[in-house]
Amino acid sequence: MAVVNTSRMAGPVLSLLRIVAAIVYLQHGIQKLTGALGGHVVREFPSFQGFGMVIECGAGVLILVGLFTRVAAFLAAGEMAVAYFKFHAPHGFWPVVNHGEVPTLLCFIFLYLAAAGGGPLSVDAVR
Repeated sequence: MAVVNTSRMAGPVLSLLRIVAAIVYLQHGIQKLTGALGGHVVREFPSFQGFGMVIECGAGVLILVGLFTRVAAFLAAGEMAVAYFKFHAPHGFWPVVNHGEVPTLLCFIFLYLAAAGGGPLSVDAVR
């Protein structure tokens, strides 16, 4: 038996989740690109941080507006998984210990968006 979602709020809340997650994600790209928001400019490219900056800025903008959401979110989820295992997991198993809560949550939110799409308030929904 298929599950039918009858909630009127499910679509708008999905879009809100996409927008908020994209803003949080995009801030990390902006930190690396401009040094703003307490970050530092990434000057070495190619590097993990350099590729991360490009993906965070590019996929972040696409996810924010909801354009090619599924592809951008899948790429962003992968980037967050790499960030977690490369930079956080070596400092301890639990995300709260290794300060990996944000990449962990973003990874799974983006994985969900890759499956669910951007919601009704997105460029994808208009196309």
